[in-house]
Amino acid sequence: MSTKCILLIDDEETIQEVVQVGLELETDWEVLTASSGLEGIAMAKTKLPDAILLDVMMPDMDGIATFSKLKANSITQSIPVIFLTAKTQIAEQHPFKKIGISGVIIKPFNSITLAIQIAEMLEWKL
Repeated sequence: MSTKCILLIDDEETIQEVVQVGLELETDWEVLTASSGLEGIAMAKTKLPDAILLDVMMPDMDGIATFSKLKANSITQSIPVIFLTAKTQIAEQHPFKKIGISGVIIKPFNSITLAIQIAEMLEWKL
């Protein structure tokens, strides 16, 4: 199985570290990080990750706006996106599926089971 590349777009350094360490301990995936929507979009265009983990709540450009720009670009539109959000109400998750999000992971999450959650949402084998 080829190594997967995951791009995490999140403005919180702590989340970046937890995701990166968790995924790299549990898998052979490469984890790239970006601290803003603009940085993440630029990185997605050049690195072409297998999937993107995208924080919903970020300053300047939030996750919804970042997702819209990724989907509007022919280079990045086919990359699956999973939202990371602290919003836990199920009603708040429904609009995400309608706009084409591959899944939603609620913060706080367990970094040890994160790879399993991502793999299940994207139908990848671990």
